[in-house]
Amino acid sequence: MSDEEHHFEAKGDAGASKTFPQQAGTIRKNGYIVIKGRPCKVVEVSTSKTGKHGHAKCHFVAIDIFTAKKLEDIVPSSHNCDIPHVNRTDYQLIDISEDGFISLLTENGNTKDDLRLPTDDGLLTQVPFILSNFSKTDC
Repeated sequence: MSDEEHHFEAKGDAGASKTFPQQAGTIRKNGYIVIKGRPCKVVEVSTSKTGKHGHAKCHFVAIDIFTAKKLEDIVPSSHNCDIPHVNRTDYQLIDISEDGFISLLTENGNTKDDLRLPTDDGLLTQVPFILSNFSKTDC
């Protein structure tokens, strides 16, 4: 044995994987797929027949779930694609305070009060509800 000390750094995280593999030929419309590193919802799938030069190919048209941009990809149907783990939670808006915090109602009847609206005007335009039309009578 040698007297050398060996130091190892942890390179990975202990969390669960953000994606899982799935064969391209089994992905359907309204499913999810990762295209160019972005999680997307599939809006259209078309499959070409096997030709003399190889596999059948799947053409995916999908919408990025965060930016709503349209992305496309063509993958051989027998190859694996990354599928994101997607959990969607809907909240009902209760109130927007003067200091920019929003109050949301969860499905189990509790309130969530720890979210603040973005202060950047560019980001405010991306908020899924229209702030200018919100009033306390709408709640």
